[in-house]
Amino acid sequence: MKIGVPIEIKKHEYRVGLAPHHAAAYVKAGHEVYIQHDAGVGSGYSDEAYTAVGCKILPTIEDVYAKADMIIKVKEPIEHGTKPEYDGVSEYKLMREGQILYTYFHLAADKALTKACVEKKIIAIAYETIRDRKGALPCLKPMSEIAGRLSVQEGAKYLEKPFGGRGVLLGGVTGVLPANVLVLGGAGVVGRNAVAMAVGLGANVTAVDVNLDALTEMDTHYAGRVHTLYSTDEAVREEIAKADLVIGAALIPGAATPQLIRKEHLPLMKKGAVIVDVAIDQGGTCQTSHVTYHDNPVFEEQGVIHYCVGNMPGAVPCTSTLALNNATLKYGLAIANKGYKEALKADPGLMLGLNAHLGKLTCKPVADFHGMEYTDPNTLF
Repeated sequence: MKIGVPIEIKKHEYRVGLAPHHAAAYVKAGHEVYIQHDAGVGSGYSDEAYTAVGCKILPTIEDVYAKADMIIKVKEPIEHGTKPEYDGVSEYKLMREGQILYTYFHLAADKALTKACVEKKIIAIAYETIRDRKGALPCLKPMSEIAGRLSVQEGAKYLEKPFGGRGVLLGGVTGVLPANVLVLGGAGVVGRNAVAMAVGLGANVTAVDVNLDALTEMDTHYAGRVHTLYSTDEAVREEIAKADLVIGAALIPGAATPQLIRKEHLPLMKKGAVIVDVAIDQGGTCQTSHVTYHDNPVFEEQGVIHYCVGNMPGAVPCTSTLALNNATLKYGLAIANKGYKEALKADPGLMLGLNAHLGKLTCKPVADFHGMEYTDPNTLF
């Protein structure tokens, strides 16, 4: 199979779909791997590092899309490049009928992309909906871990007065209480990592979730150092009024995120409090959230600072590229080695990653959310 790895054309996205030694696994398996010139530079990989393991370098993104049977990337295809040098480039136009795209899609948050996948008749295999034998989300997990940890790191910074925040030190100091950190969706992967970071920095942490078993585990693990709370509208209203930092970490796999914080809730919050909406790539936990970028990551709404970067792990590409590649490699190799049909039929969890197939929408949460026709992928082949 011909594998193509384009540069990411989203602004301030430095990750790459394949690191050199992961690309080498495809070459060793007999596949041709084509890397766009400088695609790996943001993650610390030169073109020479790729050619040393048998990859071929192509000059432009157009060349990569035209050559490849399967595109392996990080972020969803975008209609208009937001990196200055890719202004006017549309990945929608570059996608070809029958071409496999193996990447994050987050289709529930983007109806235009959903329609483009259907209209272009691509085979869209989404990292975020692949499940393993335990029912977990193995290709989403590493980026969720990173985003959860970064959320507290970034939230602590934007609580500082020069950045518009209240001027609160997360861990407090002798004789002064620590900040209150509220993690919505605290029992998920993002939430657990945010809780761990906030506890490590000495904050007063409350984790809110609907998963009582997971909250029980958290109670036991932290021996009372984390307050756990079952999620209801009233509980959320009460806790956001106390919070200095709110981490939005709720997730429904493949579907839009429930908006737990609504516009009318913001006046309840402290002036200069910070919301880090990690779930923004699935629509956001807060009704007033909208996507931001690393060069201008925050905005203020009713006195509350919103941090809503849609590709948080892109800020630490040397870590996140490797973490992502480690998780996605075995599934990508299965697709390349067996062909996508046989790979999907052999692995029900990978079949769940099929979001669109040759003009049909095959992810039910996405179809339901957008009011589009759904096709059961198990009936296709």
